Amino acid sequence: MAPQSRPPSRMAPLGMLLGLLMAFCFTFCLSRQNEKEFALTNPEKSSTKETERTETKAEEELDTEVLEVFHPTHEWQALGPGQAVPAGSHVRLNLQTGAKEVKLQYEDKFRNNLKGLKKGKRLDVNTNTYTSQDLKDALAKFKEGAEMESSKEDKARQAEVKRLFRPIEELKKDFDELNVVIETDMQIMVRLINKFNSSSSSLEEKIAALFDLEYYVHQMDNAQDLLSFGGLQVVINGLNSTEPAVKEYAAFVLGAAFSSNPRVQVEAVEGGALQKLLVILATEQPLAVKKKVLFALCSLLRHFPYAQQQFLKLGGLQVLRSLVQEKGTDVLAVRVVTLLYDLVTEKMFAEEEAELTQDTSPEKLQQYRRVHLLPGLREQGWCAITAHLLALPGHDAREKVLHTLGALLATCRDHYRQDPSLGRTLASLQAEYQALASAELQDGEDEGYFRDLLGSVESLLRELR
Repeated sequence: MAPQSRPPSRMAPLGMLLGLLMAFCFTFCLSRQNEKEFALTNPEKSSTKETERTETKAEEELDTEVLEVFHPTHEWQALGPGQAVPAGSHVRLNLQTGAKEVKLQYEDKFRNNLKGLKKGKRLDVNTNTYTSQDLKDALAKFKEGAEMESSKEDKARQAEVKRLFRPIEELKKDFDELNVVIETDMQIMVRLINKFNSSSSSLEEKIAALFDLEYYVHQMDNAQDLLSFGGLQVVINGLNSTEPAVKEYAAFVLGAAFSSNPRVQVEAVEGGALQKLLVILATEQPLAVKKKVLFALCSLLRHFPYAQQQFLKLGGLQVLRSLVQEKGTDVLAVRVVTLLYDLVTEKMFAEEEAELTQDTSPEKLQQYRRVHLLPGLREQGWCAITAHLLALPGHDAREKVLHTLGALLATCRDHYRQDPSLGRTLASLQAEYQALASAELQDGEDEGYFRDLLGSVESLLRELR
């Protein structure tokens, strides 16, 4: 029986399936061939990856090592390969050799700098030598050693002090055994005042007490302490004593206490010291007493405009005029002239200071403006008195009188011009001081004492022409 042939309708799907299978095989073979071609035509990529893996491994191995540190000096030196440069070094590229050169930038700062660089990071050369704990321990030992050294020095110093000085308790004990009492300045002044004020004290004891007291009241605080416990008034009352020596030393103490001490000055004026001092100067007293009393008066009046007002009201200028006109009182006359000069210039300086500061209403300036000293001097005849005092012997006395004449020039100019004796005296002094000034120049003294006196004399002569 002849075989039966398949119908065309069943053969068509089989052919299509066979065609799809062949197409898939062809596509698969083609893709494999492309991969082989890609692998053959791009060998650089695989080699690059391999190189990167090698470099990374080398870097990791390099990270575990410490670079060799280059030690620079003050001269340029070539930097070798693989060497690390300490921080702060000066690096340059030598254009002739193409090598990198290094030297120190600052000697003091980088002499001992042995730190290196690793991939741009600073490394310690001896990384494995010291740990942070080692540094902490070393610092603790250093502090401990410093404290021990300081403690040793303190102990040595204390031992030296103990060797040189004894404790105050031991001194007090020794003084108690010797019947010696340690006193403060305040306690000493109280004791001295009590001794002076005691009716049982002899004249010598009172004088000794005042003499010792004068030493303490030179200090401003002590003078104010003397005021606080009433000692100042006791000394002021001592001016009423019938004993000239008591008056002398009481005035001596007051002059030291008044000096540049406004608080004590105010209390002294309120306590009647100014009146008592003027009374002593106006009456017959030994020269030594009047010297000390005049010293106390000068200390009370200087830099105290209120006391100057009271001085003028109580007739102080008349008292001083009588004092300088007495015979044998040339020393007192020079001191009086110096006092007048100080009072006149003091007021002038106060007014000039107020003018410079543009402050015309300070309390002190107002007080000075109430002191009418220059008119009082003119009315009391001091223009003629100071002119006649220029005849005093001694260059120091003449110098003070010349200064006072200059200070009174604005008030006494007319009188000076009408006084022929003053012109003759000035001309005589000019000739005398020209010769003395020439002698100074010959001795090599460019700015001598007599040249200053000659300048004062010539200045007055020019003003009076």
